[in-house]
Amino acid sequence: MKLRAMLMLTVLGASLSHAGEKEARQAVLTLAPGAKVVSIAPAPLAGLFEVVIDGPRGPGVVYASTKGDHVIVGELLDVKQRRNLTEERMEKLTAVKFDSLPLDQAIKVVRGNGKRKLAVFSDPDCPFCRKIEPELAKLKDVTIYTFPYPLPMHPDAARKSRLVWCAKDRVQAWDDLMLRGKLPANGRTDCGDPVDKNLALGQKLRIDGTPALIFADGRRVPGYAEAANIEQMLRQAEAGQGR
Repeated sequence: MKLRAMLMLTVLGASLSHAGEKEARQAVLTLAPGAKVVSIAPAPLAGLFEVVIDGPRGPGVVYASTKGDHVIVGELLDVKQRRNLTEERMEKLTAVKFDSLPLDQAIKVVRGNGKRKLAVFSDPDCPFCRKIEPELAKLKDVTIYTFPYPLPMHPDAARKSRLVWCAKDRVQAWDDLMLRGKLPANGRTDCGDPVDKNLALGQKLRIDGTPALIFADGRRVPGYAEAANIEQMLRQAEAGQGR
């Protein structure tokens, strides 16, 4: 008898936990018929579901009421704790397994003990990629893997990426190009470069802009950042790996 009662309570609890899920899903699909709903779960705020959708630019988060009569597109902030709950969720959804990156397709530079790791997708004709290079040069005790990632909007970037890769000293060639605007003198572009593989990798990871930084804990940060901010994120990544 007790076992039967426990089973009934389990079934009842499961049905209650999903109450309103169908309505929330329908609300999102009504506004975005082509959306692919990946998951629905209770949001941190009572009366709302977190709906994760997948689109051309990767996952996104919206919120729908349990009655299905309201959809919120925006960020959910915890005022008391001063936390951006949507941003934290997106960081988890877009995290990259660092160890899965094909690091042999990147230009590797080791500074100091090289203990900390950072991957950078960079386009040689991207102004902000050039701007971030002096900031990266300020970092200590880090190994940086730079993936040459020429964007379609820069028609000569692929050639420059291949020239750097084919240079005798890739690290020096990359620094010369990004910091001093000087191309390698050897002129070779036929050494089996990984540019096409990097473009395919970036599409898989949905990297549509440069620079794009990926930290050892999987966190990705798009765009330019100053050395102090990158250093802070490196420390956070190191702490996160230690947990």
